[in-house]
Amino acid sequence: MTRVNERIRVPEIRVIYEDLNMIMRTQEALRKAKQLGLDLVEIAPTARPPVCRICDYGKWKYDQAKQKKDNKPKVKEKEVKFRVRIDPHDYQIKMRRAEDFLAHGFKLRLQLQFRGRENAHKELGFELMNQVKKDLGGMAHIDLEPKLNNRNILMMVSPLPTNQQKPKFRSPDDEEVDWEKHEADEAAEEAKDAKEDAEHDDAEEETEAKE
Repeated sequence: MTRVNERIRVPEIRVIYEDLNMIMRTQEALRKAKQLGLDLVEIAPTARPPVCRICDYGKWKYDQAKQKKDNKPKVKEKEVKFRVRIDPHDYQIKMRRAEDFLAHGFKLRLQLQFRGRENAHKELGFELMNQVKKDLGGMAHIDLEPKLNNRNILMMVSPLPTNQQKPKFRSPDDEEVDWEKHEADEAAEEAKDAKEDAEHDDAEEETEAKE
């Protein structure tokens, strides 16, 4: 726990404030901090003597918390989406993309989306996701097993250590990845899926109206 002001009980400290960096009696440093309308904050308690900074304690705490958050490693995550009736060629493309992501350290969010009456046959979705799980077995470990989430099946995986990865759809020597193409393909697939969803909904509404 950070000690502040009167809680700092050692007789002398090294004080840092703007250009000031010197050893002072603790009571003298505390008086100077109060004159400035600031706090005396212990920042290195194990130093000899302990190091303290004259500053605004509230702002110092905020800056420390922000720095800790900024220094926290960012989790890299990508998403690959599937449909129940995916074409075998499209499946291979998506799996190669998944392996590209895993080979470059990304976690993967794998999602299968049901469309309309496909919701009545969720077992087909689980069959496909279990195949995805099996096919990625040489590249990833499972963080979240295939799980039904409303109208989707969700699975989360993380990359195995590089020296343990055994890709099935990409060459192990394939270092270069065309990320722009991946992003363009994903955007095109999103647009295609949205169009097909709209057409599928219209067809189902027409069928229901006839029934």
